[in-house]
This record gives sequence, structure tokens and C-alpha cells, in this order.
Amino acid sequence: MASPSSSNRPTGLRWNAWNLLLLVPLLTLYPPLFNRIEPKLFGIPFFYWAQLAWVFVGVTCVVIVYRMTRDDRAGNRRGSTESERDA
Repeated sequence: MASPSSSNRPTGLRWNAWNLLLLVPLLTLYPPLFNRIEPKLFGIPFFYWAQLAWVFVGVTCVVIVYRMTRDDRAGNRRGSTESERDA
């Protein structure tokens, strides 16, 4: 009999420590971090250019997580097809 925790798990979803990096862009939801005017960058208040910078930070985090976890997924797919061939 399978354990209850393993039967409730959706197949194909795996947790990886790299996924925690996806929490970094959520800091944009905390306005006190960037709710000010100074320092200005090319005359643009900090509030605006900081939000734009967070877009690039978020994209960078997603790219890093994708690249660090894609090998795991590819390896799991290759491993499952090899085991299916052997069966």
C-alpha cells in the first residue's frame, strides 16, 4: 500500500532549493523599500527607476532558476524512458 503523502503528490512537480530564488521578486510588493524620491537617476525619482530595476532582477531570478533546474527535469525524463524501455 502506498503512503498517503506520496499518493497525494502531483506527478511531475518537484521541489528544488533553487525555487526559493523566485521569492526575491516578491519584494516589489513591499513599497516601504522603495517609496522615496531620492536618489534620482537621470532626473527619474527612485520610486520609478527602482521598480524598473526590479523587473530585471525578477527576470534574472527566473532565468537562473530555469537553468539550474532544467537539467533535473531532463534527467528525470531520460531516466523514466530508459526504465520504460527496460520493462
